[in-house]
Amino acid sequence: MKHNLMLTISSLLTILFMTLHLTSDTIHAKVGTPEAGGSTLVAVPVLALWLYGTLVLAERRSGYIIMLVGSILGLGMPVIHVIGAGGIFHGQIARSSPAFLFVWTLHALGVTGMFSLILSVRGLWGLRRSEPR
Repeated sequence: MKHNLMLTISSLLTILFMTLHLTSDTIHAKVGTPEAGGSTLVAVPVLALWLYGTLVLAERRSGYIIMLVGSILGLGMPVIHVIGAGGIFHGQIARSSPAFLFVWTLHALGVTGMFSLILSVRGLWGLRRSEPR
């Protein structure tokens, strides 16, 4: 399978898992916090740009950079939730009933984010090698 096709698929999966995760964050947020709906004003344009970079700019330098930044965002979600005050290691997540889907999306984000990161760096490296000097 071509690396660019794998990068596109993994980036799309990361975007999907990110939307599931942000939805779960919004549903379980305390009223008045940014997660309770205000973060949508930031998340939707960021995800739209990420989707544009994945589908329209797929084999261009700008597309690789957008997917690289997106993969770092996806990979950062599990890290943020693990080290937070109510993170996984503190047992707060285990007290909520739909914790399985929440934790599963964190794992899925970590895996697809890491895979996308590797493939986007590889794509950027390939562009660097093919440039005329």
